[in-house]
Amino acid sequence: MRPDVEAALSRVATAPPIPPDPLVTSAPAAELVAALAAAGQTVATAESLTAGLLSAAIAGIPGASTVLRGGLIVYATDLKQSLAGVSADTLAVDGPVAASTAEQLAVGARHRCGADWGIGLTGVAGPEPQDGRPVGTVFLGIAGPESTEVLRLKLSGDRWTIRVGAVRAAVTELVRIVRDE
Repeated sequence: MRPDVEAALSRVATAPPIPPDPLVTSAPAAELVAALAAAGQTVATAESLTAGLLSAAIAGIPGASTVLRGGLIVYATDLKQSLAGVSADTLAVDGPVAASTAEQLAVGARHRCGADWGIGLTGVAGPEPQDGRPVGTVFLGIAGPESTEVLRLKLSGDRWTIRVGAVRAAVTELVRIVRDE
């Protein structure tokens, strides 16, 4: 092996340990993976303000491949329609940050990824309000085999705190629903 490559690999091997995944430690994702696996069910996501953080939190758990079907990152408004199936009318009338949008994101994730459960997240992480919605406004949609529910969250903090709070809320709520079935 070339000495420069060997030296680089040696530095990597002796580097300080990587800290735990902050997404995994901030949300009960292990509980969600266990609950879904026990129920023989799967989940998919359509994420706007979290931009894939929810899927990443779930995927960070060993065994997630048995329950996580996939995820759609629909940060841009037009992608909410083209990838997740949110209707143009909903986006035109209610906007991208709305309960109806979160509902359709959840349904779209469920159907397009072939999952038992779909989670849709949209909101305003800041630092400025969007379309008249204050910073910290988050809509969480959960679509399941029997019904769809939408929760409006009011979170506070900086962008990271709001986005991680949305992930935590989504994971916690789906754990509750799956366990109650």
